[in-house]
Amino acid sequence: MASLTHKLHYFLRNALANQICFLHTTRCVRAFTHSTRRLQLYTDQGTHANVLIGKVDRFGGVTVVLGESDITSEISDGGFSKLLRDSLVQWRTEGRVAVWLHVPLSLSRFAAVASAHGFTYHHAHQDKATLALWLPAGPSRLPGFATHQIGVAGAVVDESNGKVLVVQDKNKTVNAWKFPGGLSEPGENIGTTAVREVFEETGVRSEFKSLLSIRQQHDHPGAFGLSDMYVVCRLSPLTYDINFCTQECLRCEWLELAKLADTNATTPITSRLAKLLLHGLNRGFDKIDLLMEELPAIYSGRFYQLYHRALPQALKQKG
Repeated sequence: MASLTHKLHYFLRNALANQICFLHTTRCVRAFTHSTRRLQLYTDQGTHANVLIGKVDRFGGVTVVLGESDITSEISDGGFSKLLRDSLVQWRTEGRVAVWLHVPLSLSRFAAVASAHGFTYHHAHQDKATLALWLPAGPSRLPGFATHQIGVAGAVVDESNGKVLVVQDKNKTVNAWKFPGGLSEPGENIGTTAVREVFEETGVRSEFKSLLSIRQQHDHPGAFGLSDMYVVCRLSPLTYDINFCTQECLRCEWLELAKLADTNATTPITSRLAKLLLHGLNRGFDKIDLLMEELPAIYSGRFYQLYHRALPQALKQKG
C-alpha cells in the first residue's frame, strides 16, 4: 500500500511539473511569436532589412508616423536607435531625399534618439512633434513651417443707406472703430471666416461678396514673432439687428461710410478701406472688388480659390 501511494505521488508530481513547463513554454512561444510579428512589420520584403514603415511622397521624401505604427513604449532607446539607423541606410540606398518623423507625446523620448541621428524639430501641434532630416549632402532644402497666420475682417455694407457695420474691441488700449473679424481656422476659406467672425461678434448674418485688401506685417507680436496676413472682405447683410458679443466688443454700430472715412476715431487701415468702399458705393463695386472663383488644382480631387478682378466675359470664355 505504501509502495502504491509513493508511485501515485510520484506520478502526480511529474504531471504537475510537465503542465507548468508546458504553460511556461506556451507563454514563451506566444511572446516570441508576438515579437517576431512586430519585427516583421518593419521588414522590407525586397531586402529583408528591418526598417520603419514610411509613406513616400511625390518629392521623394519618406513620412513615418510612430503613433500609427507598431512602435510602443516597450521598445528601448537602443532598439529604436538601431531600427532608425537601419532605416536611414535603406532610405539612402533607395535615393530618398528626406525623412519626416512624427512623434506623439507618448513616445517623446524617441525625439532625443532621433536627434542623435541628425534629426531636428520642424514643428509641433497639439500632441505630436514633427522632426525632419535632409538626406543628401549639402544644406537642407526642406521648406520651413508655416510663416504666417491669417486674420480676416468683414466689411458689411448696407447699400440701401451707405452704412457699414463696425465694432470697438473691448480689450484694446485705443477703442477705435474697426471691422469685425478674427483668425481663420485651419481649412477655412477666407469668405467663410469673415461671415463667421461677423456673426460671432455682432449677431448679424451676412454673405461673402469679394476680397478688398490684404495687409502683410512681419514680426507680429500676436503671431509669436512670425508674420501676419490681414484680409478684409466685402460682405452683404442678410439681417440687420445687432446683438454683439459683450466679451469681445465694447460697442457695435451701423456707421455711415462717409463718416467712417472722415473720422480720426478709427485705425489707418479701416479709414483707407472706408474710402475704398465709399468709392465702390458711388462708382460701382466692380471698380474695387476682387472676386473669388473656385478652380480645379492639378492634383486630382482638389480645388483652390482664386481672387482677382473680374475678367471681361469674352476673355473668360476663351479661358
